[in-house]
Amino acid sequence: MLEIYTLGEDVLRQKAEKVTQFDQELKELVDSMFKSMEASDGIGLAAPQVGVSKRLFVVDTRIPGQRYIFINPQIIGSSEEQGIYEEGCLSIPGMFAPILRPDEITVQAQNLEGKNFILSATGLLARVIQHENDHLNGVLFIDRMGEEDRKDLVAEYEKKGKKGK
Repeated sequence: MLEIYTLGEDVLRQKAEKVTQFDQELKELVDSMFKSMEASDGIGLAAPQVGVSKRLFVVDTRIPGQRYIFINPQIIGSSEEQGIYEEGCLSIPGMFAPILRPDEITVQAQNLEGKNFILSATGLLARVIQHENDHLNGVLFIDRMGEEDRKDLVAEYEKKGKKGK
């Protein structure tokens, strides 16, 4: 099991580095990320959340056929239509807030073998991809909130004693 880093850890605020080695070590990292995500009852997990500054995330929405690995992803399209949905994050456990995001996206990424693919997504899958992709750029879901709401949520989180290690 990998440790999931929480709010206050520097790696969560850094832009992750491109993955260049598609090897056994990468496959083991991905496998460990899926196991850690599932053990934490999550549906998405980005490498920076486990202390690895690499452009990689895994998603399992628990909908059959929606288990994915995204390496070096880029969102190349999004709908004008947006929706609000309550989001949470394994790196800010126990905190949730309504976040506005595009309803549909198209993402280009690589798989474990380094092959490129393009995926169009809607609904929960689109939201999770956007959330996890933000992690690769040092952005947390709380950064998409208004300043006062963000301050209130962080204060509540800190009050619960869950800040950092």
